Amino acid sequence: MNVVSSCSIASCLEAAKNYGGPMIVQFSRGGGQFIAGKTADNADDAACIAGSVAGALHVRQVAELYGVPVILHTDHCQRSWLPWFDGLMDANEKYFKANGEPLFSSHMLDLSEEPLEENVGTCKEYLQRMAKCDILLEMELGVTGGEEDGVDNTDIDSSRLYTQPEEVWEVYQQLSSVPNGRFTVAAAFGNVHGVYAPGNVDLQPQILHNTQKYISEKLGDGDPKPTCFVFHGGSGSSREDIRYAIEAGTIKMNIDTDTQWAFWDGVREYEAKYHDYLQGQIGNPEGETKPNKKYYDPRMALRSGEEAMAKRLCEAAEDLNCIDVLNWSK
Repeated sequence: MNVVSSCSIASCLEAAKNYGGPMIVQFSRGGGQFIAGKTADNADDAACIAGSVAGALHVRQVAELYGVPVILHTDHCQRSWLPWFDGLMDANEKYFKANGEPLFSSHMLDLSEEPLEENVGTCKEYLQRMAKCDILLEMELGVTGGEEDGVDNTDIDSSRLYTQPEEVWEVYQQLSSVPNGRFTVAAAFGNVHGVYAPGNVDLQPQILHNTQKYISEKLGDGDPKPTCFVFHGGSGSSREDIRYAIEAGTIKMNIDTDTQWAFWDGVREYEAKYHDYLQGQIGNPEGETKPNKKYYDPRMALRSGEEAMAKRLCEAAEDLNCIDVLNWSK
């Protein structure tokens, strides 16, 4: 789940507590910058780094109050954004030295628009560094369509939306050779960021099943699901496609567009309900001199957004078979 503020973080933790499962709290480069403040100095991605680090520290501080396990992750990072990634790795290494664990659990590198050899080569270099701090790498193959947070693939050739098993096998061989290296593959199977009208997105999760079979046969060790996949562009996807992708070894699904809408819809409903109390500081249907402070207090509308977003996340958890997966009795 992508977050951009303490409000969206609170929604994530509230939802996880309600549905009884873990939560992946994910920061994008733009989300990190927003947390730092849009006018903060962002030379060399300083604000993007500082905001992401501050957000991660905030999550660590408050997550214990909700009693749920949390994975801290960062989203798409293309080559031109590597200064942000490097800054986060510096923070991880500093935190690891002091605490014996990294600040973030995992990071994503998205070099999917580059030739396969360059994509895999750079990912391997970074995984060698990450493995020393016990950080998982998420890498992308193929391209996720649509647009999200500075990544615009709306006009991409549709053939690039579908990954081939041979490509994943190349990644598996190279990254598996890194000592202590752990990785996931965001293999494209028609995924698109955003929500579109029915018929405009052609998801083919069968690609993931075919890829697992291909790699399993190459390895010959009897493991039917040797690769861990990531499902990008989960918003708007059917429960059937989501669960079929899970059956193919998908262990993470990204959701952002649907939760953005849910948060806004909660705020919108609040405004509609109390519209006549939000037209001035003084004066409402109860009287011309009645104060409205308790209605325009920003926390009121924001809390409505948090509740709506948490509700949508609980629906996503049900789609993902993630209800009551933590055995609290033991």
